This record gives sequence, structure tokens and C-alpha cells, in this order.
Amino acid sequence: MEEYKQRLARLLAQTGALFFDDNLILKDTRPTPYFVNFGMFRTGKLVRELGSLFSDMIMGTGLISKTDIILGPSYKGSAIALATAIGLYEKYGHDLFFEYDRKEAKKHGEGSASNSLLVNRTMFDGCRIFIVDDVTTTMGTKYELIESLNNEAASQGIKINISGIGIAVNREQSTAVYDDQGKYIPDVKGENTIKTFTLKTGIPVFSIAGIKEMVKYLYEEKVPVMIRGKRGRIDENTKDLFDRYINTYGN
Repeated sequence: MEEYKQRLARLLAQTGALFFDDNLILKDTRPTPYFVNFGMFRTGKLVRELGSLFSDMIMGTGLISKTDIILGPSYKGSAIALATAIGLYEKYGHDLFFEYDRKEAKKHGEGSASNSLLVNRTMFDGCRIFIVDDVTTTMGTKYELIESLNNEAASQGIKINISGIGIAVNREQSTAVYDDQGKYIPDVKGENTIKTFTLKTGIPVFSIAGIKEMVKYLYEEKVPVMIRGKRGRIDENTKDLFDRYINTYGN
């Protein structure tokens, strides 16, 4: 596994951002044996490192030539966008705009005239926006964000281009499946979440690393992680639960 992916895996383990536990539930109501919480990246050093990893990804994929604005959806994405912009400038000398959205339009001060949902108001005609975020499960919030951005652009009478979406961790899993009453159906694999998103929107999705390769690396290297509230290496039972989950729901 590439060095930058190893760095992310070790950071997730060291901070406790990646943890394994019983009775965990995802936003889509599906049970999961693990979770990733980037709220644990809560110091300047950690956020700076995360921004460095994102900037490496943007440079490595050639996206820097297709990007004017780094946008992170509120709330966790906001810090990532700022950190990524700093990383691109410090490491590579590229000084890009960074942007993040409000949960609702501002009704006073500098935002009262435009009712803009964007805090820094960096959008301009023809601008190219790269969205950054921590982890994705359903891509539901990304669909909503894209709709909001297009509405914002239309209200300003400009055209924008979303060059891509970058996430720190790809959960590499399918969508949840529900019956006619909206009840979750267990042990059934749905659509490829990211592939479906790209087919619907035409927007490519990039990730720093996938969960399968990172868990495999941490397991083989015996790196301590948080398991049921205690720190220790990934044991056979935990790894088996993870593998069975991926075999059932993974892409």
C-alpha cells in the first residue's frame, strides 16, 4: 500500500477515528462492525496532516489543473477544505479559494443582500469546484449539496463546473435495500454507491484510501486500534466480522 495511504491508516488508528464495536448503526440504518469519525481530528497538527493528504491526492490525480475552489460541506468538510487549501499552498505553491456552506441562508450582515448559502462567496462564472469531505455512506448529502450549488449558481446567473469529489475514506460498500414499507432488508447487497452517483451526476469521485486496504494493512502490521472501547491489535474475530460485512455489503 502506498505510503500516503499508510499514513492515513495509522492516523485513523492512533486518533481512534477508526473503531470497531457492537451495535453500531449507519445513517442508512444498516448495522456495521466499524465506524470512522473524523471528529477525532481535532488538533491543528492532525487537521494539517489531513489537509496534506488531500493536497497530495489532488496533485497526484492531476485535479489541480481543473480546480479553482476547494469546497467542504458543513460541518466537518469545512475544516477539510481550509486544511486542503493550506496544504496545496504550503507544499505545492498553489493558492486556491476555499469555501463552505451554511445550513441556512444568512439573513443579516454581508449575507443579507444575496441570501447566499456560501460563506466566502467565491463562486464566479466558469469556476471549477472540487468538493472534499471525510467519508461517505449513501452519497445523499452530496446529491443535496450539488443541487444547492447549482441553484446558487442559477440565482447569480453564472455557470459552474464541479470537477470532482474527494473523500478521505471510501467505505467501498453498496447502498442499503428497503422493502415497500421502507424497512431495511438485511444481508442484501444494493447498488455500488459511488458508481451510481457518478453515473447519475457525471461527477467523478476520488478517495485517499479504501477501507479494505487500510484494515488489511493495520491487521497485518498489528497496529493498535480501538476495539469495543479498548486499544489493541485487530484480532481474528474482529477481522472476520469486518470481512463478512464487506463480503455481504461491499462493492
